Amino acid sequence: MSATSAKRSALIVDVLSDAFEALMAADPTAFRTKFRKMAADPFAFYRGSACVFYADMAKVKDRFADEKTSRVWIHGDLHAENFGTYMNSEGMLVFDVNDFDEAYIGNFSWDLRRFLASLALMGWQKALPEEDIRRLSAIFLEAYVEQVQQYVEDPTDDAFALRLDTTEGAIHEVLRLARKGTRIGLLDSVTEVIDHERRFSAHPEIRQLNKTERRKVERAFKRYLETIPEAKREEQSVFYDIKDVVGKTGFGIGSAGLPSYNVLIEGYNQALENDIIVVMKQGNIAAPSRVVDPSLVGDYFEHEGHRTVVSQRALQVHADPFLGYTTIDGVGFVVAELSPYEADLDWSNITEPEQMEPVLEALGRATAKVHCVSDTDSEEDLVEFQTEQAIAAAIGDDADAFIEELVEFGVQYAGKARRDHALFIEAFRSGKFDLVSAT
Repeated sequence: MSATSAKRSALIVDVLSDAFEALMAADPTAFRTKFRKMAADPFAFYRGSACVFYADMAKVKDRFADEKTSRVWIHGDLHAENFGTYMNSEGMLVFDVNDFDEAYIGNFSWDLRRFLASLALMGWQKALPEEDIRRLSAIFLEAYVEQVQQYVEDPTDDAFALRLDTTEGAIHEVLRLARKGTRIGLLDSVTEVIDHERRFSAHPEIRQLNKTERRKVERAFKRYLETIPEAKREEQSVFYDIKDVVGKTGFGIGSAGLPSYNVLIEGYNQALENDIIVVMKQGNIAAPSRVVDPSLVGDYFEHEGHRTVVSQRALQVHADPFLGYTTIDGVGFVVAELSPYEADLDWSNITEPEQMEPVLEALGRATAKVHCVSDTDSEEDLVEFQTEQAIAAAIGDDADAFIEELVEFGVQYAGKARRDHALFIEAFRSGKFDLVSAT
């Protein structure tokens, strides 16, 4: 291994270990699973290593970052697979950015750069020529710039939304798939009715709670109810009655080691088909926060659960009415519905550039939306200026230069991520990650 590669390998090990040390120590098995999933391919590695990306961003001199554009609400982990459907608080199915675990205050171009590198990685894995990757990247950015400008001219929340009546092609099909979901279908997949009452079914990833832990979770759930905006809180006397609680530990690329609980509640009435499942998941430290000047945020966030919820409400118009936060043993948790109406964009069958073009145009506009609008019930007041105007001013009159610079970054960083992936595998295989080494 060359000296340059050895230095880069050491950085990868150090950054990942520093970011996840506490979770690795608490659940090494979950992190071994996470790391083996990250080893599968460069894209999987990139998804699981946002902290490495931001360690690199801290060294980048970004001419599009100024006093305002370096402190806007960002998604924090924007990549090609972090888009999907949700049922908003107005009962409309929407296709949008999802998974706000890394959301924070930061440089707007970080989201764009992270997405473009993921697109270049995906294009490489689909064996697309670099010329096509660059053209597709430009399509995403052109749509983003155009949508930002539309918000400058018309800053209303509903100026843009990807719904069943405004989409076609792959995104429309995802929305149609999500529409087929039902609460009873979801309930039947994870619960069972015993003695005329619904309970969670036994499953290898589910653990039953003792009385002490259950009481602790139930108290945390009651505290969570106070964080639901009053306009979204249900008034039925039985709605939030708890019927069952189980523990669950995440083994996914993003949720490894984070404890969570599934809570079954009564719902709109005592009919068994109206039961609702909410998930309480421990919040994690947002990757961008590791490189953002702490003075920009101060003590605004109570804990990581609060930070995740406030960020999501700021970035997502008409957010999940169940969205809220709580604490267990002083640690912040995010609470949201386990919804039957969520479906992710599946890129496996979107293989040709002409198929990808309309999808990327829509994703560019959706990204502009999350940067330029805030939910009316958001608690956020960290950003007290018109984001769209600040971004438009930073891009300036030469949008082509902006697009060219970020496209080049995406292609180059994807190459770095592919090399990082190989270094990560070698470091993992050779036991460099002490806390998750196989025993």
